[in-house]
Amino acid sequence: MKCSPDKKIVIAVDGFSSCGKSTFAKKIASALGYVFIDTGAMYRAVTLYGIRHGAIRGGVVDAEALERMLPRIGISFVFNPAREASDIYLDGENVEGPIRSLEVSEAVSRVSQIGAVRERLVGLQQQMGRDKGIVMDGRDIGTVVFPDAELKIFMTADPAVRAMRRYRELTAKGEKVSLEEIERNIRERDLADQTRAISPLRQAPDAVVLDNSRMTPEEQMEWIRPYVESRSQATCTSK
Repeated sequence: MKCSPDKKIVIAVDGFSSCGKSTFAKKIASALGYVFIDTGAMYRAVTLYGIRHGAIRGGVVDAEALERMLPRIGISFVFNPAREASDIYLDGENVEGPIRSLEVSEAVSRVSQIGAVRERLVGLQQQMGRDKGIVMDGRDIGTVVFPDAELKIFMTADPAVRAMRRYRELTAKGEKVSLEEIERNIRERDLADQTRAISPLRQAPDAVVLDNSRMTPEEQMEWIRPYVESRSQATCTSK
């Protein structure tokens, strides 16, 4: 799909962890020639910084210490032509790999509940999307970051399916993890994300729901096509 440049829109992709939001959002952005922003990676980068600098130990987050560190944390995205997507950089270091560790996964929900962290990152996200032509994924994009986004998608999938996907991803990288531990982490994150006091995970009233428990990536792209075409009101053609 290619849309005319004067019809660019904001596409917000929200949903539960390990639903493949980032992969799906990247494919949409690539098909449309849009910019992809992985907001979850931004929270993971802050979490990784906290772990490396002593604000997070053994999964316990020292919120006050992390808040003091925020002005020193540099987050940026650099396009990687090898994978046709942007890599996230933390203070100049490519941390696409380190932010996906189980240690980061177990602490990131608590970090995302810190008001100062969310305020800082939401501000950065809104700046990135002010010219439209972006696909942004996270937990509160359609409800908080871009409540006026032209297209909002809410992704979900069975927790057991999500756990298996995550297990395969981590073991493929050589990490030693158990499927049971990953599913427990996913269910705990679901609860934390939905019950946090600040910007809880919830479906925007005007979002379209995508349950991809039994869908291939190709089927998901076919599913989204008519929504993009109707929201952008532009002529799209198959690549």
